Amino acid sequence: MKILFVILFFTSSLLPVEKNVPVAKVDMKKYAGTWYSLYSIPTIFDKGSRETTTKYTLNKDGYFNVLTSYKKPNDEAIYSRTSKMFPPEEGSNGELKAQFIWPIKVDYWIIELADDYSYVVVGHPEHKFLFIMSRVKKMPKKTYDEIVVRCKAKGYEVTKLTSQQH
Repeated sequence: MKILFVILFFTSSLLPVEKNVPVAKVDMKKYAGTWYSLYSIPTIFDKGSRETTTKYTLNKDGYFNVLTSYKKPNDEAIYSRTSKMFPPEEGSNGELKAQFIWPIKVDYWIIELADDYSYVVVGHPEHKFLFIMSRVKKMPKKTYDEIVVRCKAKGYEVTKLTSQQH
């Protein structure tokens, strides 16, 4: 299996860089619910966190109320924080905006989404962060390896991916 990953990783370095763009269509009702953050290139809010779970609740105003729960290193207590996620004003593509601190909104792009909404990859137009999330606590290694290859081709520094230790 390691050899397969090395081959995939090496051959991906020979591929031209793909565009880092949001997916064309997202059903916001299907996107709602609980996601387990499995791997990430963390933001300043996420550094050192583990076992992160995020629940997206679509409210009547058309945006998501977001509850993120996590553990800190060497601490079994569960911490949480709230934020908001705003779908695009027009259309239903993956170009969302996150608001962790009012009134600042940051780009939060869904760059890959499984047809059955079993996993999602969230990134940033300038590659500042990356999240690989799933509806369950584990993902098949082959799926993860393939996602990593595609993210590398889009310009993400996949060597910075860290496990959320679910």
